[in-house]
Amino acid sequence: MKIRRLVKIFGLTWLGLLAWAACTPTLAPPTARPTSLPGTTSVEGAVYDADGPVSGAVVRAQTTDLATTTDAEGRFTFTDLTPSEPITLTAWAPGYYIAGGEPYLPGTDPITITLTAHTAEDNPNYAWLSAFAQAGDEGNCQNCHSNPDDPLSALPFDEWQRDAHSQSAVNPRFLTMYTGTDVHGNQSPLTRHGYSRDYGTFPLRPDPNRPYYGPGYKLDFPNTAGNCAACHAPAAAVNTPYGVDPTAVTGVGAEGVACDFCHKVWDVRLDSVTGLPYENMPGVLSFELRRPPEGHQFFAGPFDDVAPGEDTYSPLQRQSQFCAPCHFGVFWGTVVYNSFGEWLESPYSDPESGKTCQDCHMPSLGATHFARPDRGGHRRDPATIFSHRMPGASDEELLQNAVTMDVSAERRAGEVTITVTITNDKVGHHIPTDSPLRQMILLVRATDGQGQALSLLDGPTVPEWGGTGEPAAGATRRVAPYYAGSPGKAFAKVLEELWTEVSPSGAYWNPTRVLSDNRLAAFATDTSTYTFAAPDEGEVTVEVTLIFRRAFIELMEQKGWDVPDIVMARQTLVMTD
Repeated sequence: MKIRRLVKIFGLTWLGLLAWAACTPTLAPPTARPTSLPGTTSVEGAVYDADGPVSGAVVRAQTTDLATTTDAEGRFTFTDLTPSEPITLTAWAPGYYIAGGEPYLPGTDPITITLTAHTAEDNPNYAWLSAFAQAGDEGNCQNCHSNPDDPLSALPFDEWQRDAHSQSAVNPRFLTMYTGTDVHGNQSPLTRHGYSRDYGTFPLRPDPNRPYYGPGYKLDFPNTAGNCAACHAPAAAVNTPYGVDPTAVTGVGAEGVACDFCHKVWDVRLDSVTGLPYENMPGVLSFELRRPPEGHQFFAGPFDDVAPGEDTYSPLQRQSQFCAPCHFGVFWGTVVYNSFGEWLESPYSDPESGKTCQDCHMPSLGATHFARPDRGGHRRDPATIFSHRMPGASDEELLQNAVTMDVSAERRAGEVTITVTITNDKVGHHIPTDSPLRQMILLVRATDGQGQALSLLDGPTVPEWGGTGEPAAGATRRVAPYYAGSPGKAFAKVLEELWTEVSPSGAYWNPTRVLSDNRLAAFATDTSTYTFAAPDEGEVTVEVTLIFRRAFIELMEQKGWDVPDIVMARQTLVMTD
């Protein structure tokens, strides 16, 4: 009787109710708030837009895996629910903002969720939204995605601040390479040029008689800005990729790879044949954005249930292709940056068994919220929340879990033979990758019982660029140990400038060629053997160390970069007679 009376409030009989539910999708959305039928364990309804029913929309119990899609008439049903527990529903379909976010008790009369289409165009006049609360806008990321009371907060803004992406526009290594200065502001002379009747002007090597503080884009091309900001300051460069001097960037542009920029990315322009970005199209030159019209907002993310608000779901946020524009770069026909291409060629790119960039660099670290609860954040399964710490080349823990190193030694008749095997079994691209300045250096050392180094009889040694002689010209101090000639080897992509033949070079804004490349691809193994003269009696200690060095030592000394080596792996063996 109670149920019958409830139905009559709406002027319906039981048969009328069933008929109304069946034809709802063809009617305009009802405006009355749904009411609940006690004891019922289902919720049903329809999803509309301004033109009528929306088929194929994802309707989800917010923050859960419980979801369904609407049928051809826009209808959906959830069954086997607990009668006394409300279910909060959201809806999303491609081309629309996420809608819903209202709780409904099972038994509620058929409900309606109305979708609003988001912009299909990019608005180049959009004013970027700062991530920082001090900017004074309600939508600043820090307002909701930060916990100022927790220095180790796992909320997105706090992690992003600790990540290198937030520093990309102000990174001193980047800026000193751009300007041709050291960290103290001392500048190298402008590039000298020679002349050939056949080729015209061409660059010359730096004058050895003048102080030199390393290369710089502005030394070689003083009258242009270049496209460096296309990756390092994308919000500033998006409208003028070749017209932004990174040293003059202010506002959101100076926030590096800013929150608002990443969450405006809608697509990536890739070559349909290779799956890679096109040559000389780094960063914003290969991104497609959706900056909203005035009076609206647009945020694309990895969830399809963030509602209410002007948010939408983008599967690209979970795909490695999102990273491609800034992690693949071809300049003057030479592939310089290629971590995305290396991943694409590796087994890690297998959609069934592989891993994405996000799996390794934005892993779940146990966070249960991506927004503060007091700002509307919902508790979620930690496995669904991407960390924004994004560890990379400066992260010791990541580097120490990159490769497996095995060491064995054999002693016989006045000799010790050491075999070192290094396998890239934990990284989905070459190691080291991206910047051609990076290198791994393997050091193999054998000593007798008194700690005296044994002489190398046979085996490779660290190349000259591992550091030898006096500090580089213009350098004020030695920034890292010199290892050239030591037993061991080094792994790097070494570039040589075509005109000056300077090598190794980080000035890949000039025409370069790959002089050598012995880096380890995904699942590749390198084995090297070293034979030392050993005493017939007494202990012999073998120490093998693999280090990661951020840049070639001569360049670091020229620039004054104080970037310590990171030990990736170390093993010690003690052999007795």
